[in-house]
Amino acid sequence: MTGALAYVRKRFPEPAPVPVVAPITVSFHPDRLLADGRTVAECLAAEGVYRSQFETGISNGGLTAYAGGDRDRWEQRMFPGVYTGAAGRPVYGGLNLAGYPDGASPRFGSCHLVLAPSVLARATFSHGDSFTEPSVFGTADTFGAVWASLLDEVARTGRALNLPAASPAEWVAALGAARPAAGRAMDHYVEAQVHGGLTLGEHVTAVVADPSFSRTPVEAHLRSLAPGFRWSPGFELPVDGFPADLKGPEIPPLVRALSSHYGRDVIDAALVGRATHEPATWSSFGTPAEVLQLLKYVWHILVLCGTPAAA
Repeated sequence: MTGALAYVRKRFPEPAPVPVVAPITVSFHPDRLLADGRTVAECLAAEGVYRSQFETGISNGGLTAYAGGDRDRWEQRMFPGVYTGAAGRPVYGGLNLAGYPDGASPRFGSCHLVLAPSVLARATFSHGDSFTEPSVFGTADTFGAVWASLLDEVARTGRALNLPAASPAEWVAALGAARPAAGRAMDHYVEAQVHGGLTLGEHVTAVVADPSFSRTPVEAHLRSLAPGFRWSPGFELPVDGFPADLKGPEIPPLVRALSSHYGRDVIDAALVGRATHEPATWSSFGTPAEVLQLLKYVWHILVLCGTPAAA
């Protein structure tokens, strides 16, 4: 842990221009199955520890956490010589500077953990996801380079963290506003790499869950993980609302197959999760691995195009 922090501080010593007080959020799909048949939520409730992809063997991103794989290569690039083997690897999340109710990086799950402020001191941050091989890093006390990069992005593109603004000053002022609506920050976030492990009872203050899990077995497991619990706005979308030009032409027919199989005209996170439990059912769309990738894209479209479940 200390090696990773020291390396980043040495490379990017610029002090934080403002206190980093936003929470880190860690997104996950609670109903995905582990190799032993348990759901992620069941495993978290039973073990009380959030583990990295190197240990779980599942991911809501790419499955590359093995010696010589992309995740291993990215970590060696970010923290040379610090990590070997499967145990002790960083846990990944996002710094929720914009205060989005769907978390800093909803791409990676329908629910998220809100981490305690104390975790900030042992996290490193990058402007952009590690798979993009970002060049700007920081820590909570040396956040200057990340902050400057965010402001530069606003000046160049008119937005950062999926938050639009006419100027960097306007963007900074907008960060503190209350946001009941989802941020949908699929590709634009400050990635957080949490070093030193993540124990739910000690390091998590709240669980924020998609309302599609209300009154399901998943809800009971999620409520047991932390002292705080609340529902996010959620995402749902009618079957005919899935475009063919966003994540590929296979998505609309796959969604129609889900609708016919489950007798549902509206797709939500829990329904996508049910479909991942039986990939062979959708064999006409490809191998199990290919089907799971398509279902991942269904979730992405829900984030980008879905309406709040409460609506």
